[in-house]
Amino acid sequence: MNFTSSRRSFARAAVAGLALTGLLSACGGSGSGDSDSKSSGPVTLPFWGWANGQDLVVKAFNASHKDIKLKYTKVTDQLTMQKQLTNAVKAGNAPCLVQNTAEYVTTWVSQGALADISQYVSADKGKFNAGSWASAQVQGKSYGVPTSSAPAFTIYRTDIFQKYGLKAPTTWDEFIAAGKVLKKHGIKITNFAGEDPSTLETLAMQAGAHWYAIDGNSWKVDFQDAGSLKAAGLIQDIIDNDLNSKLSFADYAAVQRNYDNGGTATRQISTWQMAGMVQNFTKSDGKWALALWPTFAGEAAKTPAGTNQSGGVTLVTKQCTHQQQAAEAALWMSTDTGAVKTMASPTTGNGVMPALADSGAYVDEAISDKLLGTNYEPAKKIVTDSLNTVTSDWVFGPDWTAMFTEMQTGWAKVMSKQEKVTDLLAHMQEWTVKDLKSRGISVKG
Repeated sequence: MNFTSSRRSFARAAVAGLALTGLLSACGGSGSGDSDSKSSGPVTLPFWGWANGQDLVVKAFNASHKDIKLKYTKVTDQLTMQKQLTNAVKAGNAPCLVQNTAEYVTTWVSQGALADISQYVSADKGKFNAGSWASAQVQGKSYGVPTSSAPAFTIYRTDIFQKYGLKAPTTWDEFIAAGKVLKKHGIKITNFAGEDPSTLETLAMQAGAHWYAIDGNSWKVDFQDAGSLKAAGLIQDIIDNDLNSKLSFADYAAVQRNYDNGGTATRQISTWQMAGMVQNFTKSDGKWALALWPTFAGEAAKTPAGTNQSGGVTLVTKQCTHQQQAAEAALWMSTDTGAVKTMASPTTGNGVMPALADSGAYVDEAISDKLLGTNYEPAKKIVTDSLNTVTSDWVFGPDWTAMFTEMQTGWAKVMSKQEKVTDLLAHMQEWTVKDLKSRGISVKG
């Protein structure tokens, strides 16, 4: 599975209209700076990001704008971004623009780090699909501009499946069964990275779990609901039967070689994760195909919008003294046709699906005929169908960053079989309630 480095949901609407008191402890209004007036001369806006292709987008922006210039700094990855941004905010030198993903928006708003740019972007709401637009909002206010949506699906090795008489799994039961067949031949059906518990998050989301929810003027925390336990059972089955590789994305090249060499036969991914495969494979081009994300038995198709399947956003920080210009730059990067195509391509960009209302029109740009070969045309429908079944009722809590970091420690123990998945869920329930209370946030759970 491996949803590392870029994640989230489109469920900010669930929070809209609720009072901030008690829900987000440290929120404040956006800083004014000189953002409400145009600068008398060109302004330079620091912009931090990690995605491939952003340097090309910045170059195109700077070439086409006289009054606003972007100064781009590439950060290693998503998690590094959160750490570096934390330090920058504390030091008072945060960049104006920050690439991020939807699961972190509530956290940064709760810490008072983001600017409310609603007045600068609301008129452009109709250019984006509703879910993506909501991903950059908290309490109905916009703190950034959506950059991408992330339909999720399975990519699998057709030659391996054909060799052993297997079909692409349509359910998780079929997935387990196929994994047991492949295991006999020394092949793993999936990879669980020990540092990445987003697998648990994403499957819990698909199963109907709600780790965070709003209950009146409090947060409700529940890591042990029926959906969470269903996801835990699936993951535990895979681990107990040794159906998964255990390759860390810290050694990205090794993970890609493993897939290319046929050591692992499937991934549950989105379009942006295919870019690494396109750029690194040397042996298996043309041997991959897409299939819909497996369902739980008896349930309708439901594509999770979690962690690495979450929408991307470009956020504007409160410390930025040119917030209006920053908002304008963020809108341009998400709507300019050339910029969108650059980022959608797995060759020039990150293979991300745009956040635009007509994002389906960019499927051709986001998938690779080099990787998929004769399976390229059928793959288009898989991506389009996945866009139509994305989860829309997931809410990210105000301490998501801290919670996820804590979960990483426990997930590593689960992968090494020191603990069960249910042990991790029980720990996260207790830890998260305690953490929210320590922040002065009203919580039930």
